Amino acid sequence: MQIGLTGGIGSGKSTVAGLLAARGACVIDADAISRQTTAAGGTAIAPIAQAFGAQVIDASGALDRAAMRELIYHDPQARTRLEAIIHPLVRTAMAQQTAAARQTGCRWLVLDIPLLVEGLGRWRSQLDRIVVVDCPPETQIARVMARNQLSRDEVARIIAVQATRAQRLAVADDVIRNGPETTLEDLAAQVDQLIAGWAGL
Repeated sequence: MQIGLTGGIGSGKSTVAGLLAARGACVIDADAISRQTTAAGGTAIAPIAQAFGAQVIDASGALDRAAMRELIYHDPQARTRLEAIIHPLVRTAMAQQTAAARQTGCRWLVLDIPLLVEGLGRWRSQLDRIVVVDCPPETQIARVMARNQLSRDEVARIIAVQATRAQRLAVADDVIRNGPETTLEDLAAQVDQLIAGWAGL
């Protein structure tokens, strides 16, 4: 079974992915792959520098995410240009990892894709189910402010360009609730229930 896992920034999607992996799922993390391509020496660095200039590359040779966020804020088309560089590289790596995972006989192959809903037309035919990790936007903002040391405005800007909560829930086959009062034990119980449901399909 091939499953798409998604959720807005700060939803706790990575935590849920970890819980699934601990229970035997093969997890392929699109965001981790994306970060590899934009790290120092990553395959996206040269084309990014060519497209946007050296000012978006930091001293280590990696993508300067703060500089890129600022550029995108002032030039919304910059996001489209950046994604046109990164997304094909990520998709190629995910396809390679997916093929390798299938050879292991993994029962549940989980594709952890932050922007799954935004690119649903590309992914829907490849997925048996879509799992959405859901939480209120205010909870997202509080978590990301604490985790990434970003201002409220910066987090709000990130959320504004992602799919809305309603859009994610509209395509969900399964929903993991991760509100402000949800504990790790609560999440684990929801994941166990999810897997039990999959086993019956």
